[in-house]
Amino acid sequence: MAATARKRAYLLMDDGSYFEGWAAGKSGTIGGEICFNTSMTGYQEIYTDPSYYGQIMVNTNVHIGNYGVMQAESESDKAQIRGLVCRNFSAHMSRQIASESLDAFLETHGVLCIYGLDTRAIVRHIRIHGAMNAVISTELDQKSQLRSFLASIPSMEGLELATQVTTRAPYPYGNADAAFRLAVVDYGIKQSILGQLDAAGFYMQVFPANAGFEVMERWNPDAYFLSNGPGDPMAMQYAISDASDIIRSGKPVFGICLGHQLLSIAMGVQTFKMHHGHRGANHPVLNLQTKLGEITSQNHGFAVDAGMLEKHKDEIILTHINLNDGSVEGFHHRKRPVCGVQYHPEAGPGPHDSRYLFHQFYQNLQREHQTSTPNS
Repeated sequence: MAATARKRAYLLMDDGSYFEGWAAGKSGTIGGEICFNTSMTGYQEIYTDPSYYGQIMVNTNVHIGNYGVMQAESESDKAQIRGLVCRNFSAHMSRQIASESLDAFLETHGVLCIYGLDTRAIVRHIRIHGAMNAVISTELDQKSQLRSFLASIPSMEGLELATQVTTRAPYPYGNADAAFRLAVVDYGIKQSILGQLDAAGFYMQVFPANAGFEVMERWNPDAYFLSNGPGDPMAMQYAISDASDIIRSGKPVFGICLGHQLLSIAMGVQTFKMHHGHRGANHPVLNLQTKLGEITSQNHGFAVDAGMLEKHKDEIILTHINLNDGSVEGFHHRKRPVCGVQYHPEAGPGPHDSRYLFHQFYQNLQREHQTSTPNS
């Protein structure tokens, strides 16, 4: 940013940690849960991922904004984060094909950025003390004022947010002549997930988060998909009820991230809020069935309770674990066509190690259809 255009900005975290820096994007005051992402690239995909709705993002990568913004790289139609914290914020774009600067993008989408901070120190602090609420302001320069604003921000635990980011009306996606119809429940779905399901061969109808099982059944789907999204899954009783109905229907269902958590809860395995979550494009996961490792993209602050899952091992098989902390990363039901993964196989950003899961879901549906069809 040009020195003459710089404005001061202030960051206060819930435990009293305080930082002063420079402002980019929108001016004003915003608050939300502060978290960090360790991805080296893909800042636009991160900022437009609906799973980050309302949060303050700390980028661990030093240089942010240096390659601008392109609409084709967005995961939704707008920025979903509320605030951004970074070290070096660049107004100069290295890509000539970029449509606009990150500064202009953030201002258009109402995101307040504070930069010039020691993000390594902030990330270490969050890792030690956990994710917490924070406030960023360009107008409140007194700690007492920032504390007052911070007190009004609700905790992420117990917060239902999917209805804030879901589609308002159903819409089709993919090839209408495809062999299988997939009802997609949008709790905050990323565009790259829809793209991968399309590439796997599904014709989709994308439904609002609270559309209800009976409405979706009238479309006569062959299978269901429960998407990623923001907020606390334990606060989503309407979605847990729908997940239970889908499981009872006997139709195949696949859940990613929040969808995976909702399926777990519907089967009697609860979730919990993690200390600081998993967010980045370099998380190692072990597939317990193939014994192969996968480097994965992740974004979640809640997780399935491994102890409770163990108590249900006669019904539910643990299929994937996180190699950093042993947390639950995937499961499938022993008797029903129900499966889910905690991480993001579509990536965006991140490696493509796990994209096989979309095709695996399609192939499993094919086998089930052939088995249930007479003279197949």
